[in-house]
Amino acid sequence: MALAYGLSPDTHKTKMFKRLSARNAALLYGTVTCLLWALVPTLLFPNPPLDVVEGFAWGRELALGYTKHPPMQAWLLEATYRLTGGHVFGGYWLSAACVGLSYIAIWKLARRLRISPAGALWSILLTSITFYFTQPLPEFNPNILQIPVWAWMILLFHQALANGKKTDWLLLGAVAAFGLYTKYFVALLVGAIGLYVLVFPRARRCLLTAGPWLAALTCVILLIPHIWWLFQTDFLTLQYAASRSKTAVGILDHILNPLSFFGAQLGNHAALILAVLVGLGVAGLKHRNDPATPALPKDLQSKVFVLWFAFLPLSVLLLAGLSTGNEFEHMWGTPMFVLSGLAAVYLLDLPKRFRHQKAALSLVVLVQATFIVLAIGQATLEPRWKAKQTRMHYPGEAVALALSQAWKNEMGSELRYIAGDMWSAANVTIHAPERPSMFYLHDVELSPWINLSDVQNKGLMIVWRGTNDQPLAELLRFYPNARRQSSIDIDYAGNGIIPPVTVNWLIIPPGSVAVEPMAN
Repeated sequence: MALAYGLSPDTHKTKMFKRLSARNAALLYGTVTCLLWALVPTLLFPNPPLDVVEGFAWGRELALGYTKHPPMQAWLLEATYRLTGGHVFGGYWLSAACVGLSYIAIWKLARRLRISPAGALWSILLTSITFYFTQPLPEFNPNILQIPVWAWMILLFHQALANGKKTDWLLLGAVAAFGLYTKYFVALLVGAIGLYVLVFPRARRCLLTAGPWLAALTCVILLIPHIWWLFQTDFLTLQYAASRSKTAVGILDHILNPLSFFGAQLGNHAALILAVLVGLGVAGLKHRNDPATPALPKDLQSKVFVLWFAFLPLSVLLLAGLSTGNEFEHMWGTPMFVLSGLAAVYLLDLPKRFRHQKAALSLVVLVQATFIVLAIGQATLEPRWKAKQTRMHYPGEAVALALSQAWKNEMGSELRYIAGDMWSAANVTIHAPERPSMFYLHDVELSPWINLSDVQNKGLMIVWRGTNDQPLAELLRFYPNARRQSSIDIDYAGNGIIPPVTVNWLIIPPGSVAVEPMAN
Protein backbone atom coordinates (compact mmCIF):
# COMPACT_ATOMS: atom_id res chain seq x y z
CA MET A 1 0.00 0.00 0.00
CA ALA A 2 2.84 2.38 0.85
CA LEU A 3 4.52 1.85 -2.49
CA ALA A 4 1.20 2.24 -4.25
CA TYR A 5 1.09 5.80 -3.04
CA GLY A 6 4.68 6.47 -4.00
CA LEU A 7 5.86 6.58 -0.37
CA SER A 8 9.19 5.43 0.97
CA PRO A 9 9.53 1.85 2.34
CA ASP A 10 9.60 3.01 5.97
CA THR A 11 6.32 4.84 5.61
CA HIS A 12 4.36 2.01 7.23
CA LYS A 13 5.95 3.06 10.51
CA THR A 14 4.12 6.39 10.39
CA LYS A 15 0.46 5.95 11.33
CA MET A 16 -0.63 9.06 9.50
CA PHE A 17 0.80 7.83 6.20
CA LYS A 18 -0.31 4.28 6.84
CA ARG A 19 -3.96 5.23 7.14
CA LEU A 20 -4.16 8.05 4.62
CA SER A 21 -3.16 8.55 1.05
CA ALA A 22 -0.66 11.36 0.58
CA ARG A 23 -3.37 13.49 -1.02
CA ASN A 24 -5.72 13.02 1.93
CA ALA A 25 -2.89 13.59 4.39
CA ALA A 26 -2.07 16.89 2.66
CA LEU A 27 -5.75 17.86 2.70
CA LEU A 28 -6.08 17.00 6.40
CA TYR A 29 -2.88 18.79 7.42
CA GLY A 30 -3.63 21.88 5.36
CA THR A 31 -7.22 22.09 6.58
CA VAL A 32 -6.34 21.67 10.26
CA THR A 33 -3.47 24.14 10.27
CA CYS A 34 -5.38 26.76 8.29
CA LEU A 35 -8.42 26.41 10.57
CA LEU A 36 -6.25 26.78 13.66
CA TRP A 37 -4.58 29.92 12.32
CA ALA A 38 -8.03 31.36 11.60
CA LEU A 39 -9.82 30.26 14.79
CA VAL A 40 -7.17 31.10 17.40
CA PRO A 41 -6.98 34.84 16.63
CA THR A 42 -10.72 35.00 15.91
CA LEU A 43 -11.55 33.67 19.35
CA LEU A 44 -8.69 35.11 21.40
CA PHE A 45 -7.26 38.30 19.87
CA PRO A 46 -8.99 41.31 21.50
CA ASN A 47 -7.97 43.69 18.69
CA PRO A 48 -6.61 43.20 15.15
CA PRO A 49 -2.92 43.85 14.35
CA LEU A 50 -1.75 47.15 12.84
CA ASP A 51 -1.84 46.20 9.15
CA VAL A 52 -5.33 44.73 9.52
CA VAL A 53 -6.63 47.86 11.29
CA GLU A 54 -5.12 50.04 8.55
CA GLY A 55 -6.60 47.84 5.85
CA PHE A 56 -10.09 48.03 7.32
CA ALA A 57 -9.83 51.82 7.62
CA TRP A 58 -8.76 52.14 3.98
CA GLY A 59 -11.26 49.59 2.71
CA ARG A 60 -14.13 51.67 4.06
CA GLU A 61 -13.39 54.15 1.24
CA LEU A 62 -13.28 51.63 -1.65
CA ALA A 63 -10.66 53.72 -3.45
CA LEU A 64 -8.40 52.59 -6.29
CA GLY A 65 -5.35 52.95 -4.08
CA TYR A 66 -4.29 54.04 -0.62
CA THR A 67 -1.51 55.78 1.25
CA LYS A 68 0.86 52.84 1.42
CA HIS A 69 -0.34 50.13 -0.94
CA PRO A 70 -2.52 49.29 -3.93
CA PRO A 71 -6.08 48.48 -2.89
CA MET A 72 -6.57 44.71 -2.97
CA GLN A 73 -5.88 43.94 0.70
CA ALA A 74 -8.20 46.74 1.80
CA TRP A 75 -10.93 45.69 -0.65
CA LEU A 76 -10.90 42.12 0.62
CA LEU A 77 -11.02 43.25 4.25
CA GLU A 78 -13.95 45.52 3.48
CA ALA A 79 -15.71 42.59 1.81
CA THR A 80 -15.34 40.49 4.98
CA TYR A 81 -16.54 43.43 7.09
CA ARG A 82 -19.75 43.64 5.11
CA LEU A 83 -20.25 39.88 4.84
CA THR A 84 -19.85 39.38 8.60
CA GLY A 85 -22.14 42.23 9.61
CA GLY A 86 -19.44 44.60 10.81
CA HIS A 87 -17.02 42.18 12.50
CA VAL A 88 -13.25 42.47 12.15
CA PHE A 89 -12.11 38.84 12.30
CA GLY A 90 -12.21 38.49 8.50
CA GLY A 91 -8.50 39.23 8.17
CA TYR A 92 -7.58 36.07 10.06
CA TRP A 93 -9.66 33.95 7.70
CA LEU A 94 -8.24 35.72 4.66
CA SER A 95 -4.72 34.82 5.81
CA ALA A 96 -5.75 31.21 6.31
CA ALA A 97 -7.31 31.18 2.84
CA CYS A 98 -4.10 32.58 1.36
CA VAL A 99 -2.06 29.77 2.87
CA GLY A 100 -4.59 27.13 1.83
CA LEU A 101 -4.63 28.36 -1.76
CA SER A 102 -0.84 28.32 -1.86
CA TYR A 103 -0.80 24.72 -0.60
CA ILE A 104 -3.10 23.72 -3.46
CA ALA A 105 -0.79 25.39 -6.00
CA ILE A 106 2.29 23.73 -4.45
CA TRP A 107 0.64 20.30 -4.65
CA LYS A 108 -0.40 20.82 -8.26
CA LEU A 109 3.04 22.06 -9.32
CA ALA A 110 4.78 19.20 -7.54
CA ARG A 111 2.63 16.68 -9.37
CA ARG A 112 3.23 18.45 -12.69
CA LEU A 113 6.97 18.10 -12.01
CA ARG A 114 6.37 14.34 -11.57
CA ILE A 115 7.11 14.46 -7.90
CA SER A 116 5.43 11.55 -6.12
CA PRO A 117 2.34 12.16 -3.97
CA ALA A 118 4.51 11.66 -0.90
CA GLY A 119 6.95 14.25 -2.24
CA ALA A 120 4.11 16.67 -2.95
CA LEU A 121 2.91 16.19 0.62
CA TRP A 122 6.36 16.93 1.98
CA SER A 123 6.60 19.99 -0.27
CA ILE A 124 3.63 21.35 1.66
CA LEU A 125 4.82 20.16 5.07
CA LEU A 126 8.25 21.74 4.74
CA THR A 127 6.92 25.01 3.34
CA SER A 128 4.37 25.23 6.14
CA ILE A 129 7.04 25.49 8.84
CA THR A 130 8.96 28.33 7.26
CA PHE A 131 8.47 31.32 9.55
CA TYR A 132 6.32 33.41 7.20
CA PHE A 133 3.74 30.60 7.12
CA THR A 134 3.36 30.61 10.91
CA GLN A 135 3.51 33.47 13.40
CA PRO A 136 2.96 36.42 10.98
CA LEU A 137 -0.27 34.92 9.57
CA PRO A 138 -2.80 36.75 11.80
CA GLU A 139 -1.57 40.07 10.42
CA PHE A 140 -3.23 39.89 7.02
CA ASN A 141 -1.37 42.38 4.85
CA PRO A 142 -0.14 42.70 1.26
CA ASN A 143 2.82 40.43 2.06
CA ILE A 144 0.54 37.60 3.16
CA LEU A 145 -1.82 38.20 0.24
CA GLN A 146 1.10 37.81 -2.16
CA ILE A 147 1.75 34.22 -1.05
CA PRO A 148 -0.98 32.58 -3.17
CA VAL A 149 -0.31 35.07 -5.97
CA TRP A 150 3.28 33.90 -6.31
CA ALA A 151 2.35 30.23 -5.98
CA TRP A 152 -0.38 30.37 -8.61
CA MET A 153 1.57 32.54 -11.03
CA ILE A 154 4.42 30.03 -11.02
CA LEU A 155 1.98 27.14 -11.47
CA LEU A 156 0.05 28.85 -14.28
CA PHE A 157 3.29 29.78 -16.04
CA HIS A 158 4.45 26.16 -15.92
CA GLN A 159 1.10 24.98 -17.28
CA ALA A 160 1.07 27.64 -19.99
CA LEU A 161 4.56 26.71 -21.19
CA ALA A 162 3.72 23.01 -21.24
CA ASN A 163 0.24 23.15 -22.73
CA GLY A 164 0.20 26.42 -24.62
CA LYS A 165 -3.45 26.92 -23.68
CA LYS A 166 -4.70 30.47 -24.03
CA THR A 167 -6.79 30.05 -20.89
CA ASP A 168 -3.63 29.43 -18.84
CA TRP A 169 -1.98 32.52 -20.27
CA LEU A 170 -5.10 34.60 -19.71
CA LEU A 171 -5.33 33.42 -16.09
CA LEU A 172 -1.63 34.16 -15.61
CA GLY A 173 -2.20 37.74 -16.75
CA ALA A 174 -5.25 38.10 -14.49
CA VAL A 175 -3.42 36.75 -11.43
CA ALA A 176 -0.45 39.01 -12.18
CA ALA A 177 -2.81 42.01 -12.25
CA PHE A 178 -4.39 40.84 -9.00
CA GLY A 179 -0.89 40.64 -7.54
CA LEU A 180 0.05 44.13 -8.68
CA TYR A 181 -3.21 45.40 -7.15
CA THR A 182 -1.87 43.78 -3.97
CA LYS A 183 1.72 45.02 -3.90
CA TYR A 184 4.13 46.20 -6.57
CA PHE A 185 6.69 43.70 -5.28
CA VAL A 186 4.92 41.16 -7.52
CA ALA A 187 6.74 42.90 -10.39
CA LEU A 188 9.82 40.96 -9.26
CA LEU A 189 8.08 37.70 -10.11
CA VAL A 190 6.70 39.13 -13.36
CA GLY A 191 10.28 40.03 -14.27
CA ALA A 192 11.53 36.55 -13.35
CA ILE A 193 8.89 35.01 -15.62
CA GLY A 194 9.73 37.36 -18.46
CA LEU A 195 13.45 36.72 -18.11
CA TYR A 196 12.87 32.96 -18.08
CA VAL A 197 11.06 33.25 -21.40
CA LEU A 198 13.90 35.26 -22.91
CA VAL A 199 16.79 33.15 -21.58
CA PHE A 200 15.70 29.59 -22.41
CA PRO A 201 15.12 28.66 -26.07
CA ARG A 202 12.34 26.16 -25.39
CA ALA A 203 10.44 28.78 -23.44
CA ARG A 204 11.27 31.49 -25.96
CA ARG A 205 9.26 29.68 -28.62
CA CYS A 206 6.07 30.68 -26.82
CA LEU A 207 6.68 34.26 -27.97
CA LEU A 208 5.66 33.10 -31.44
CA THR A 209 2.21 32.24 -30.07
CA ALA A 210 -0.58 34.50 -28.87
CA GLY A 211 -0.39 33.24 -25.27
CA PRO A 212 2.23 35.54 -23.67
CA TRP A 213 0.84 38.59 -25.43
CA LEU A 214 -2.65 37.72 -24.25
CA ALA A 215 -1.33 37.47 -20.69
CA ALA A 216 0.40 40.85 -20.94
CA LEU A 217 -2.64 42.52 -22.51
CA THR A 218 -4.97 41.09 -19.86
CA CYS A 219 -2.71 42.33 -17.08
CA VAL A 220 -2.39 45.84 -18.54
CA ILE A 221 -6.12 46.22 -19.21
CA LEU A 222 -6.99 45.20 -15.66
CA LEU A 223 -4.42 47.64 -14.28
CA ILE A 224 -5.69 50.68 -16.20
CA PRO A 225 -7.97 51.96 -13.39
CA HIS A 226 -5.15 51.81 -10.84
CA ILE A 227 -2.66 53.39 -13.24
CA TRP A 228 -5.14 56.23 -13.77
CA TRP A 229 -5.39 56.62 -9.98
CA LEU A 230 -1.60 56.74 -9.69
CA PHE A 231 -1.44 59.66 -12.09
CA GLN A 232 -4.25 61.41 -10.22
CA THR A 233 -2.44 61.09 -6.86
CA ASP A 234 1.11 61.87 -8.02
CA PHE A 235 2.10 58.18 -7.64
CA LEU A 236 1.36 58.18 -3.91
CA THR A 237 1.94 54.47 -3.28
CA LEU A 238 5.19 54.46 -5.27
CA GLN A 239 6.47 57.28 -3.09
CA TYR A 240 5.73 55.18 -0.02
CA ALA A 241 7.36 52.08 -1.53
CA ALA A 242 10.53 54.07 -2.25
CA SER A 243 10.59 55.39 1.30
CA ARG A 244 10.51 51.89 2.82
CA SER A 245 13.99 50.96 1.60
CA LYS A 246 16.53 52.91 3.62
CA THR A 247 19.37 54.30 1.52
CA ALA A 248 23.00 53.51 2.25
CA VAL A 249 24.96 55.84 4.51
CA GLY A 250 28.35 54.25 3.92
CA ILE A 251 30.25 51.69 1.87
CA LEU A 252 29.72 48.98 4.51
CA ASP A 253 25.97 49.18 3.96
CA HIS A 254 26.49 47.65 0.52
CA ILE A 255 27.65 44.50 2.32
CA LEU A 256 25.90 44.55 5.68
CA ASN A 257 22.39 45.33 4.45
CA PRO A 258 22.23 42.46 1.93
CA LEU A 259 23.78 40.15 4.55
CA SER A 260 21.13 41.23 7.05
CA PHE A 261 18.35 40.50 4.57
CA PHE A 262 19.87 37.14 3.62
CA GLY A 263 20.31 36.22 7.29
CA ALA A 264 16.66 36.98 7.98
CA GLN A 265 15.55 34.76 5.08
CA LEU A 266 17.88 32.00 6.27
CA GLY A 267 16.32 32.29 9.72
CA ASN A 268 12.91 32.00 8.07
CA HIS A 269 14.02 28.55 6.86
CA ALA A 270 15.51 27.34 10.16
CA ALA A 271 12.68 24.90 10.93
CA LEU A 272 12.64 23.58 7.35
CA ILE A 273 16.39 22.94 7.45
CA LEU A 274 16.12 21.25 10.84
CA ALA A 275 13.27 19.01 9.67
CA VAL A 276 15.28 17.93 6.62
CA LEU A 277 18.34 17.17 8.73
CA VAL A 278 16.29 15.21 11.26
CA GLY A 279 14.61 13.25 8.48
CA LEU A 280 17.86 12.42 6.72
CA GLY A 281 19.86 11.56 9.80
CA VAL A 282 23.54 10.75 9.57
CA ALA A 283 22.96 7.86 7.17
CA GLY A 284 20.89 9.99 4.82
CA LEU A 285 23.51 12.72 4.80
CA LYS A 286 26.25 10.24 3.94
CA HIS A 287 24.46 8.40 1.16
CA ARG A 288 23.01 10.23 -1.79
CA ASN A 289 20.35 7.60 -2.56
CA ASP A 290 19.00 4.41 -1.08
CA PRO A 291 20.07 1.60 -3.45
CA ALA A 292 16.70 -0.06 -2.90
CA THR A 293 14.87 3.02 -4.18
CA PRO A 294 17.02 4.71 -6.83
CA ALA A 295 16.11 8.27 -7.67
CA LEU A 296 14.22 8.86 -10.87
CA PRO A 297 16.20 10.87 -13.43
CA LYS A 298 15.14 14.50 -13.36
CA ASP A 299 14.25 16.42 -16.46
CA LEU A 300 16.84 19.19 -16.82
CA GLN A 301 14.24 21.75 -17.84
CA SER A 302 12.15 21.01 -14.75
CA LYS A 303 15.21 21.22 -12.53
CA VAL A 304 16.13 24.60 -13.99
CA PHE A 305 12.53 25.76 -13.53
CA VAL A 306 12.57 24.90 -9.82
CA LEU A 307 15.98 26.46 -9.24
CA TRP A 308 15.01 29.58 -11.18
CA PHE A 309 11.88 30.43 -9.22
CA ALA A 310 13.17 29.18 -5.88
CA PHE A 311 16.35 31.27 -5.92
CA LEU A 312 16.32 33.95 -8.64
CA PRO A 313 14.03 36.47 -6.86
CA LEU A 314 16.19 36.33 -3.74
CA SER A 315 19.36 36.64 -5.84
CA VAL A 316 17.99 39.70 -7.65
CA LEU A 317 17.12 41.39 -4.36
CA LEU A 318 20.54 40.61 -2.89
CA LEU A 319 22.28 41.99 -5.98
CA ALA A 320 20.13 45.11 -5.75
CA GLY A 321 21.20 45.49 -2.14
CA LEU A 322 24.85 45.04 -3.04
CA SER A 323 24.69 47.65 -5.79
CA THR A 324 22.57 50.26 -3.98
CA GLY A 325 23.36 49.53 -0.36
CA ASN A 326 19.67 49.98 0.46
CA GLU A 327 18.24 48.25 3.50
CA PHE A 328 15.20 46.22 2.49
CA GLU A 329 12.37 45.23 4.82
CA HIS A 330 12.89 41.63 5.92
CA MET A 331 9.18 40.85 5.57
CA TRP A 332 9.43 41.55 1.84
CA GLY A 333 10.69 37.99 1.63
CA THR A 334 7.28 36.60 2.69
CA PRO A 335 6.05 35.46 -0.76
CA MET A 336 9.45 34.68 -2.26
CA PHE A 337 9.78 31.23 -0.75
CA VAL A 338 6.57 29.43 -1.67
CA LEU A 339 8.74 26.85 -3.47
CA SER A 340 11.19 26.27 -0.60
CA GLY A 341 9.64 22.98 0.47
CA LEU A 342 9.17 21.81 -3.11
CA ALA A 343 12.78 22.71 -3.96
CA ALA A 344 14.06 20.74 -0.96
CA VAL A 345 11.98 17.72 -1.95
CA TYR A 346 12.91 17.90 -5.63
CA LEU A 347 16.62 18.58 -5.27
CA LEU A 348 17.28 16.27 -2.30
CA ASP A 349 15.11 13.35 -3.45
CA LEU A 350 12.82 13.55 -0.45
CA PRO A 351 11.21 11.70 1.19
CA LYS A 352 13.04 8.71 -0.37
CA ARG A 353 16.29 9.70 1.33
CA PHE A 354 14.62 10.13 4.71
CA ARG A 355 15.84 7.56 7.23
CA HIS A 356 13.69 9.04 10.00
CA GLN A 357 10.52 10.20 8.31
CA LYS A 358 8.42 9.79 11.45
CA ALA A 359 10.79 12.02 13.42
CA ALA A 360 10.72 14.65 10.67
CA LEU A 361 6.92 14.57 10.62
CA SER A 362 6.82 14.89 14.40
CA LEU A 363 9.06 17.92 14.17
CA VAL A 364 6.79 19.54 11.57
CA VAL A 365 3.77 19.05 13.84
CA LEU A 366 5.76 20.29 16.84
CA VAL A 367 6.80 23.48 15.05
CA GLN A 368 3.23 24.26 14.00
CA ALA A 369 1.92 23.47 17.47
CA THR A 370 4.58 25.64 19.09
CA PHE A 371 3.66 28.70 17.05
CA ILE A 372 -0.06 28.10 17.68
CA VAL A 373 0.59 27.83 21.43
CA LEU A 374 2.70 31.00 21.29
CA ALA A 375 -0.19 32.84 19.64
CA ILE A 376 -2.56 31.56 22.34
CA GLY A 377 -0.13 32.57 25.06
CA GLN A 378 0.43 35.98 23.53
CA ALA A 379 -3.31 36.64 23.46
CA THR A 380 -4.19 35.31 26.91
CA LEU A 381 -1.08 35.52 29.11
CA GLU A 382 1.08 38.36 27.78
CA PRO A 383 -0.81 41.16 29.61
CA ARG A 384 -0.22 39.36 32.91
CA TRP A 385 3.54 39.69 32.75
CA LYS A 386 4.19 42.43 30.22
CA ALA A 387 3.56 46.08 31.13
CA LYS A 388 4.34 47.40 27.65
CA GLN A 389 1.28 48.45 25.69
CA THR A 390 0.50 46.04 22.86
CA ARG A 391 -1.60 46.53 19.74
CA MET A 392 -3.30 43.17 20.15
CA HIS A 393 -4.72 44.17 23.55
CA TYR A 394 -5.50 47.77 22.65
CA PRO A 395 -9.12 48.55 23.68
CA GLY A 396 -10.01 49.71 20.19
CA GLU A 397 -13.74 49.11 20.44
CA ALA A 398 -14.08 50.79 23.84
CA VAL A 399 -12.10 53.82 22.64
CA ALA A 400 -14.20 54.12 19.47
CA LEU A 401 -17.49 53.90 21.35
CA ALA A 402 -16.34 56.53 23.88
CA LEU A 403 -15.28 59.00 21.17
CA SER A 404 -18.41 58.38 19.13
CA GLN A 405 -20.56 59.11 22.18
CA ALA A 406 -18.53 62.22 23.07
CA TRP A 407 -19.18 63.61 19.59
CA LYS A 408 -22.89 62.85 19.77
CA ASN A 409 -23.17 64.45 23.21
CA GLU A 410 -21.67 67.71 22.00
CA MET A 411 -22.70 67.90 18.34
CA GLY A 412 -25.97 65.98 18.35
CA SER A 413 -25.02 64.17 15.16
CA GLU A 414 -22.96 61.18 14.06
CA LEU A 415 -19.18 61.38 13.84
CA ARG A 416 -18.22 61.40 10.15
CA TYR A 417 -14.49 62.26 10.08
CA ILE A 418 -11.66 61.38 12.44
CA ALA A 419 -8.16 62.86 12.08
CA GLY A 420 -4.96 61.70 13.73
CA ASP A 421 -2.18 59.16 13.52
CA MET A 422 -2.90 55.88 11.77
CA TRP A 423 -3.44 53.68 14.83
CA SER A 424 -5.55 56.13 16.85
CA ALA A 425 -7.77 57.20 13.95
CA ALA A 426 -8.07 53.82 12.19
CA ASN A 427 -9.30 52.04 15.31
CA VAL A 428 -12.14 54.56 15.60
CA THR A 429 -12.94 54.09 11.91
CA ILE A 430 -13.36 50.33 12.19
CA HIS A 431 -15.02 50.10 15.62
CA ALA A 432 -17.35 53.12 15.83
CA PRO A 433 -20.90 52.17 14.75
CA GLU A 434 -21.08 55.04 12.22
CA ARG A 435 -17.64 54.19 10.73
CA PRO A 436 -16.21 57.71 10.25
CA SER A 437 -13.73 58.26 7.45
CA MET A 438 -10.09 58.37 8.50
CA PHE A 439 -8.50 61.74 7.68
CA TYR A 440 -4.93 60.48 8.05
CA LEU A 441 -2.77 63.22 9.67
CA HIS A 442 -5.26 65.80 8.33
CA ASP A 443 -3.36 65.55 5.04
CA VAL A 444 -5.40 65.45 1.83
CA GLU A 445 -2.43 64.11 -0.14
CA LEU A 446 -2.15 61.16 2.24
CA SER A 447 -5.93 60.77 2.28
CA PRO A 448 -6.98 61.36 -1.34
CA TRP A 449 -10.47 59.97 -0.65
CA ILE A 450 -11.27 62.98 1.57
CA ASN A 451 -13.64 65.67 0.30
CA LEU A 452 -12.65 68.83 2.15
CA SER A 453 -15.95 70.55 1.41
CA ASP A 454 -17.83 67.71 3.08
CA VAL A 455 -15.45 67.76 6.04
CA GLN A 456 -16.06 71.49 6.40
CA ASN A 457 -19.80 70.90 6.39
CA LYS A 458 -19.74 68.08 8.95
CA GLY A 459 -16.72 68.87 11.13
CA LEU A 460 -14.19 66.40 12.45
CA MET A 461 -12.64 65.04 15.59
CA ILE A 462 -8.89 65.03 16.21
CA VAL A 463 -7.62 62.13 18.30
CA TRP A 464 -4.24 61.23 19.79
CA ARG A 465 -2.86 59.10 22.60
CA GLY A 466 -0.60 59.91 25.54
CA THR A 467 -0.25 62.56 28.22
CA ASN A 468 0.61 65.43 25.87
CA ASP A 469 -2.16 68.01 25.84
CA GLN A 470 -1.36 68.91 22.22
CA PRO A 471 -1.98 66.73 19.16
CA LEU A 472 0.78 65.51 16.86
CA ALA A 473 3.03 68.03 15.14
CA GLU A 474 1.42 67.17 11.80
CA LEU A 475 -1.92 68.32 13.21
CA LEU A 476 -0.46 71.44 14.83
CA ARG A 477 0.46 72.66 11.36
CA PHE A 478 -3.26 73.16 10.80
CA TYR A 479 -4.27 74.12 14.34
CA PRO A 480 -1.26 75.77 16.07
CA ASN A 481 -3.19 76.57 19.24
CA ALA A 482 -4.92 73.22 19.52
CA ARG A 483 -5.24 71.70 22.98
CA ARG A 484 -7.06 68.64 24.07
CA GLN A 485 -10.69 69.23 24.77
CA SER A 486 -11.02 66.16 26.91
CA SER A 487 -9.47 62.74 27.49
CA ILE A 488 -10.33 59.33 28.84
CA ASP A 489 -8.31 56.49 30.35
CA ILE A 490 -9.33 53.02 29.17
CA ASP A 491 -7.94 49.70 30.40
CA TYR A 492 -6.21 47.36 28.00
CA ALA A 493 -7.77 43.96 27.38
CA GLY A 494 -6.50 40.94 29.27
CA ASN A 495 -6.93 42.07 32.90
CA GLY A 496 -3.19 42.35 33.22
CA ILE A 497 -0.58 44.88 34.27
CA ILE A 498 -0.57 46.97 31.09
CA PRO A 499 -1.35 50.55 32.16
CA PRO A 500 -4.50 52.18 30.75
CA VAL A 501 -4.26 54.11 27.51
CA THR A 502 -4.98 57.83 27.64
CA VAL A 503 -6.96 58.94 24.60
CA ASN A 504 -7.32 62.66 23.91
CA TRP A 505 -9.67 64.41 21.55
CA LEU A 506 -10.57 67.78 20.16
CA ILE A 507 -13.74 68.55 18.22
CA ILE A 508 -13.47 70.86 15.22
CA PRO A 509 -17.03 71.99 14.49
CA PRO A 510 -18.42 72.52 10.99
CA GLY A 511 -17.12 75.68 9.34
CA SER A 512 -13.92 75.71 11.43
CA VAL A 513 -11.95 72.98 9.63
CA ALA A 514 -8.55 74.20 8.42
CA VAL A 515 -8.08 73.74 4.69
CA GLU A 516 -4.39 74.62 4.44
CA PRO A 517 -1.51 74.38 6.95
CA MET A 518 -0.84 77.58 8.83
CA ALA A 519 2.24 79.53 7.72
CA ASN A 520 5.16 79.42 10.15
